[in-house]
Amino acid sequence: MNGSIVSGIRAAQVGLLVNAGLVVAKLLAGIVGNSYALVADAVESSTDIFSSLIVWGGLRRAARPADEAYPYGHGKAEPLAAAVVALMLLGAALSIAVVAVREILTPHQVPAPFTLAVVAGVVLVKEVLFRRVFAVGDETGSTAVKADAWHHRSDALTSAAAFVGIALAIWGGPGWESADDWAALVASAIIAANGLRLLRPAAQDLLDRMPDGPILDRIEQASREVEGVLATEKLRVRKFGMEYFVDLHVQADPAISLHEAHVISGKVKSAIRRAVPAVTGASIHMEPFEPAPR
Repeated sequence: MNGSIVSGIRAAQVGLLVNAGLVVAKLLAGIVGNSYALVADAVESSTDIFSSLIVWGGLRRAARPADEAYPYGHGKAEPLAAAVVALMLLGAALSIAVVAVREILTPHQVPAPFTLAVVAGVVLVKEVLFRRVFAVGDETGSTAVKADAWHHRSDALTSAAAFVGIALAIWGGPGWESADDWAALVASAIIAANGLRLLRPAAQDLLDRMPDGPILDRIEQASREVEGVLATEKLRVRKFGMEYFVDLHVQADPAISLHEAHVISGKVKSAIRRAVPAVTGASIHMEPFEPAPR
């Protein structure tokens, strides 16, 4: 199991433990303190637990080596986990919005003042967790870990909205009781936006979208610097989890032997992997050099 996978799994495990404690704290405080925004926040945090489990499982599956049934490895499990997390965010947003509207239409009591302290603590913890997990995702290039990090950020935003709503309900007096529920409704919109934003890169990885330009540039430059390579063409790169697979056509002198062409292709593979360490597989197609007509 490579270091990137291990770092991602550890980040998911930390998130799992923190979320479990926060769910219990927010749920109890919301019920006892009569705050639906806090209860909704607890529901959103409970989805964080499942998302961390999904990311953990996805990364473990992605770490499996290639086999006969999966010759390219199991890396697709990583963006698949990210897509599931994004869909869970959208589902949580919808459920929170439905209940928030129902609570707005139903008269109820003002939340207890102590719930403000609980929410403030939650915002601080979740923002710190977001920054640490996102740093791991950015370092490893894991879409799933980044999705899990944004799940923490959405939880922090939900809690911040709950803080505003509870404060308005407490200090606004009669007629402001539903501010708590309006905060939950705003939070659901934020969660939905994050879910949609996370779903896009996960879908792109699942559909084998080419990576960004700098990676392609480094691959082409490294290939062309190999002695004997006269031109390159038809570069295709696929992302499998946190790894890349390269398919490249290389042109060389048509007069060289098959053995010499084979040696050049091996040097090209090594050069690519030195330039982009995340590339774990490369298929190099040797072709005769054909100068462009003038």
